[in-house]
Amino acid sequence: MRVIGGTMFDDQADGIRKSKFGKTIYSDPNMSMTSPVSEDDLCLRHSSASANGPLEPNRSSGEGSPLTMSPWNQTTHFNKSLSMPFDDDSVPANSLIMSLTREEGHIYSLAASDDLLYTGSDSKNIRVWKNLKEFTGFKSNSGLVKTIVIAGAKIFTGHQDGKIRVWKVSVKNPGVHKRAGTLPSLKEILKSSIKPSNYIEVKRKRSLWIKHSDAVSCLSLNEEHGLLYSASWDRTFKVWRISDYKCLESVNAHDDAVNSVVSRSGGEMVFTGSADGTVKVWKREQQRKGTKHSLNQTLLQQECAVTALAIDAPGSVLYCGSSDGLVNFWELEKGLAHGGVLKGHKLAVLCLEAAGNLVFSGSADKTICVWRRDGNIHTCLSVLTGHTGPVKCLASEKDPNSTNEQRWILYSGSLDKSVKVWSVSEYAQIGSTMQPNTTSYEESPVSDGSYSSASNNGRY
Repeated sequence: MRVIGGTMFDDQADGIRKSKFGKTIYSDPNMSMTSPVSEDDLCLRHSSASANGPLEPNRSSGEGSPLTMSPWNQTTHFNKSLSMPFDDDSVPANSLIMSLTREEGHIYSLAASDDLLYTGSDSKNIRVWKNLKEFTGFKSNSGLVKTIVIAGAKIFTGHQDGKIRVWKVSVKNPGVHKRAGTLPSLKEILKSSIKPSNYIEVKRKRSLWIKHSDAVSCLSLNEEHGLLYSASWDRTFKVWRISDYKCLESVNAHDDAVNSVVSRSGGEMVFTGSADGTVKVWKREQQRKGTKHSLNQTLLQQECAVTALAIDAPGSVLYCGSSDGLVNFWELEKGLAHGGVLKGHKLAVLCLEAAGNLVFSGSADKTICVWRRDGNIHTCLSVLTGHTGPVKCLASEKDPNSTNEQRWILYSGSLDKSVKVWSVSEYAQIGSTMQPNTTSYEESPVSDGSYSSASNNGRY
C-alpha cells in the first residue's frame, strides 16, 4: 500500500525472464594486493514494513511487462580484448561489452571518472580499473565499502562501520593511493569530546554528533558549494566541508535508516530517502559558520522502504526506487509535481543512475531497466540481463568514442562479484510491440516486487 498525493494504492506482481550469463573476463590473480573475502554481512535485510506475500504472476492492469516485451531481453554479448579500445560503430546498441571479475567479494559500490573505474566490495578492498584493465588497488580497514564518490583529486569512501575515508592519488606514482584523512578527523573528535553538549543519544548510547554511529549508506557531492553529504543507517545525514573535512551539520532526518541522499547542483535542495518509506526535501541555508537544513516537504509516504534516489544532470527530475520494485519520479521544474511511476522490476530496486535523457534502474531481480525520458514520458528501451545476483550499484559516463549518437558507458556492480560494462544509446530503437512503460498515480496499481530473500529492516 502506498500514498502519493493523498491517494492509496495496492501493488501486484509482474513476470520475469532471465538470460544466460555472458562471457566473463577475469582480472590478473597475481596482482600484489590480496585480501580474504568477508562474507559476514551482506547488508541486504528486508524491511519489516514491506509486503511479504506471494508474488502474483501477472499484472492486474493488463499492461505487458517490459521484461517480456523488450526486444533486447536476451542481451547481445559483444566482447573485445580488454587491452584494445572498442569501435563504437561496431558495438550494437544496448549491449554487453565485457565483464570484470575478481573473486574477492560482492560489489557494493562504483565510481567512474575518465578512464578510471573504482569498485568497492565487502572484502574491504577498493579496486581501480584503467581502460577496463585492472590497474591497482588499495585496502581500507573500515569494513564493507558501501559508497564511493570522486571529487577532483580526492576519493571519498563510505563504510559499514560508519567511517568515511579520504584518499589521494600519489603524484609520483599514479598507481598508489594514499589515505589523506578520515571524516571526522581525530583532531575534530578530540576537540568535540570536551564539551558534554556535543554528545547525543543514539540507540541508547552516547555518541558525538559529528560521528555516524551506524553504516554510511550513501555519499553525495555538491561541488558548487564544496560540500559532501553522507547518509547513514543511524537515521541522520551529515554535511561536510570538503576543503578541511569539517562536519558542519548533522540532521535527524528520518524515523529509520537513511538509504540515500542527493544534492541538487545549482540549487538549495537536498533529498533523502529512508527505510521508513518516505522521501523528504530539505532546503539548505548558508550561514556564517556552516549550513542549516530545514524540512521543506515530504514527497512520498509508503509502507515499503525507499532504497535509492537519483537526479538528472540538469536537476529537473528526481527519481526514487523502492523495495516494491517501482520507480517514482517528480518534476522539479513543475514545483516537484509527481510525474508518474516506472514499472519494470519484480523485486526491489537497489540502485538508480541518470545519464542524459536516460535513467537506469538496477534490481534484486538481477536485471537493469533502461528508460528514455521524453518530457514526462518514459519508455523502457531495453532490459539488460546477465548478472546472476542482485544489481547493487550503477555508474555511467559519456562514451568518449561516440561520434554519431548519444552513447553512454554503463557500469553495473552485483552481488555475483562481477562488474559488467555496457554500451547504451539514447537513440536505440524499440520493438513495435514495446509500449511506453510509465504510469501516473491515477492509473492502475502495479507489481509488488518486494525483495524477500532476507529480512533487512529496509536497509540497503
